[in-house]
Amino acid sequence: MQDVIQKTITQIGTVVLGKEHQIKLALTCLISGGHLLIEDLPGMGKTTLSQTLAKVLGLSFNRIQFTSDLLPADILGISVFEKETSRFTFHPGPIFNQLILADEINRATPKSQSALLEAMEERQVTIEGETRKLPSPFFVIATQNPNSQAGTFPLPESQLDRFLMRIQLGYPDPASERILMKGVDRRILLKKLDSIVDLSTLNELQSEGRRVKVSDSLLDYVQRLVAYTRGAPEFAYGLSPRGALALLSCAKTWAFIDGRTHVVPEDVQAILPGVVEHRLRETADIQGHGGSALAQRLLSQVDIIG
Repeated sequence: MQDVIQKTITQIGTVVLGKEHQIKLALTCLISGGHLLIEDLPGMGKTTLSQTLAKVLGLSFNRIQFTSDLLPADILGISVFEKETSRFTFHPGPIFNQLILADEINRATPKSQSALLEAMEERQVTIEGETRKLPSPFFVIATQNPNSQAGTFPLPESQLDRFLMRIQLGYPDPASERILMKGVDRRILLKKLDSIVDLSTLNELQSEGRRVKVSDSLLDYVQRLVAYTRGAPEFAYGLSPRGALALLSCAKTWAFIDGRTHVVPEDVQAILPGVVEHRLRETADIQGHGGSALAQRLLSQVDIIG
């Protein structure tokens, strides 16, 4: 399994240059069975990372471009009356794929954003009174531009919490950017990539990740982190039980990716910003983000040993 994971990271890294940590976080999110939110400026490689993941992991893929006039039916599908049969026939929407790229999700209205809620949480959609199962695995990668940009509708906390992790790619380092400028177009490289992981292997990776052991002392550390968010005055509100479970699940997967059978505190610290930043708000600025500073405060103020 470790060879498969390393080959996957290396293969994705041939297209998404200089972002090994972010690639590992994205894989952690997928193997943990969650959904990923990528927030960054336009042109930073968010879409490229999503397409590369789908190609290397051998998943069926569809991209939904979120715009202000997007309707829920454009995502979920619709029933159309067929004159030949005199019956309504359901035409599934792009949501019926294993990996969905919800591109610029915060450019759509809240009504269209909410169409993803049931799909992300229940792995099913209810259309015209009928519940339809989504493919397995079902993995949503949503990208969004910073809320300060024009034409955006901020995601409500209830939808943000559906994402297991939120990451940022950031600017490339000078060496990687030089390769980008002199090298082959990333879209051409994408077409040449081979799938490394099949469905059975992905299921096995997810099962192995869940079997990673967690000691009582590690659980104590996670509980101290969660308790700090609920008691410190600078936090507008604390992490929910779902947030605590997300921390534990991602830490187990991170340990598995690194080849360990048990979780160490460094695993929790590695994934903590991606798991908690979008779930936290500062008391002084509840409408803003502030999650990054609060995550760093958690890492610096909460002792590993109680």
